Order: sequence, then structure tokens, then C-alpha cells
Amino acid sequence: MNMKVNIAGVEWSNPVTVASGTFGSGAEFADYVNLNRLGAVTTKGVANIPWAGNPTPRVAETYGGMMNAVGLQNPGIDLFCERDIPFLRQYDTKIIVNVCGKSTEDYCEVVERLANEDVDLLEINISCPNVKEGGIAFGQNPKAAEEITKAVKKYAKQPVIMKLSPNVTSIVEMAKAVEAGGADAISLINTLTGMKVDINRKAFVLANKTGGVSGPAIHPIAVRMVYETANAVDVPIIGMGGIATAEDAIEMLLVGASAVSVGTANFYDPAVSMKIVEGIENYMKQQGFERVVDMIGIVK
Repeated sequence: MNMKVNIAGVEWSNPVTVASGTFGSGAEFADYVNLNRLGAVTTKGVANIPWAGNPTPRVAETYGGMMNAVGLQNPGIDLFCERDIPFLRQYDTKIIVNVCGKSTEDYCEVVERLANEDVDLLEINISCPNVKEGGIAFGQNPKAAEEITKAVKKYAKQPVIMKLSPNVTSIVEMAKAVEAGGADAISLINTLTGMKVDINRKAFVLANKTGGVSGPAIHPIAVRMVYETANAVDVPIIGMGGIATAEDAIEMLLVGASAVSVGTANFYDPAVSMKIVEGIENYMKQQGFERVVDMIGIVK
């Protein structure tokens, strides 16, 4: 069986990666996951300088998922290039670097810095709901999204994946905007903005008040948005949002995602991505699919 998929000219051995921020940059999961069996590893967001992130508490459980307001804490691009890229290069997997920033200049600086590094794809995070400036402003305004895509593309040597926010009126409008800006692929969805109150303390659970909701509860919303986007743009889509089982991943592929990304489920089952790769293989055998690409987008 052929599990290979092609994302913007980069061939993956299978269509499964991990969602940015849920897998570190691979090292902390290497004891639980055979990284060679992942189609790609998507790193935690990397900025031009180290970010401390938001004040704690910044993670909370919710019914059917979790909320986070980590705020893209990261050690910055210098340490990332020195430590994380060499670590991942030991494995037979593609490397997707998630890039975050607070201004167009921030994003471009990181992308330019990565131009000569041995990484395969760049995922530009214009959709984090927990960063006061940057992120979500780009992710909710089609014109701004198109402009930042154009700006990043000027510096990028690797294909550019634009990561979209679901916190918009029309996901299709945003997808078309980044496609017009030159995006080579699109990933969606990022977290939905939510809030939780501790009724005994009569206070917000998260110091940030709001946080990004992820996990199984958001999966049907993600499937709908992936379907709408896949039928509106010509670039490949990496589908994510509440994928916890092979069935969830297969749904995404059937509605038009060329690859899938597993996030929250990594926290409670570090080996979940391996189970999903195997589950897709088993489904292909049962259903008589020779190639995984023959499944993509067949549900119209």
C-alpha cells in the first residue's frame, strides 16, 4: 500500500503529522513515538527572539478537550537552529517549522533565518488567539492575511503553509486570501476562542481570561471547515482539530485534506499518532484503497 502524499512538492511517507505546540520539537516524544513513522514533525512555534509566553495558570481541562493560553512560549530561533533541527534531522521524517511573530517584520526575520536551514516546510501561525498583538489580527482580516503571506513568501526558500483561525465569519474567504497571497498549502483549524470560570473562586480559570479550545469537542467544526476550504482553493490542505482516532483522521482525508495533524490527543496518549498511521493503513486494506491519495476528497 502506498501511503505517500505530496504537500507543495514535498513528499511525505504518510499523511500524518503533529500539531504545533503539542509535540515540542520532537525530543520529548522520541521515547514514545518512532519519529521515522511520522510523515512530518511540526515544531512548536518559533519566534525571532525568546518569548516567555502568558502568565500561569494557562492550561485547563474542558468537557471533550482542553483550553490553553500558553502564548507561544519558545526559546527563539537561535537555540532552535542550534538544538532542534539537528535533533530532528536524525530521523527519516519531514520537518515543518511553525513560525510565530508579533509583526510582519518578526515573521519575515524568522523565515529569512530559516532559508538556509535544512527544514522542509514552514507553517506560518497567523491564528493564535492568545497573543495580544500580531497573530489573530492577521488571522481574522483577509487583506492582512494576504499581505503577510506575500511578505513571507518574498523571504521563504521552503514552501509556505498558512495556518488559519476558525474564529472568523468565513473560513473560505480567509483561505482564498492566503492562496491569493501565494500560500503553497493551508493548515486548519487552529483553536477556537473560549473561556472557563471557577465558580468556587468566582474567577477565570486561565490568567489570560480566554484561551484556545482544542480536542474532540471541536472536531465536527474542523471537518466542516476543511470540507468548505478544500472545495474552494487549489492548494493542499492539512486538516486538524480534535483528531484523536484513525476514524477522525480518515474523515478529514475523505472531505479533502491531503494530510492530517494530531494535537491535543498527544497529551493523554503520546503514542496516538502511531495508532492513527496504523489505523489509516488498516482502513485502506479493508476498503481496497491501493493509495492513500485515492481517498482524498471523495466525499462531496
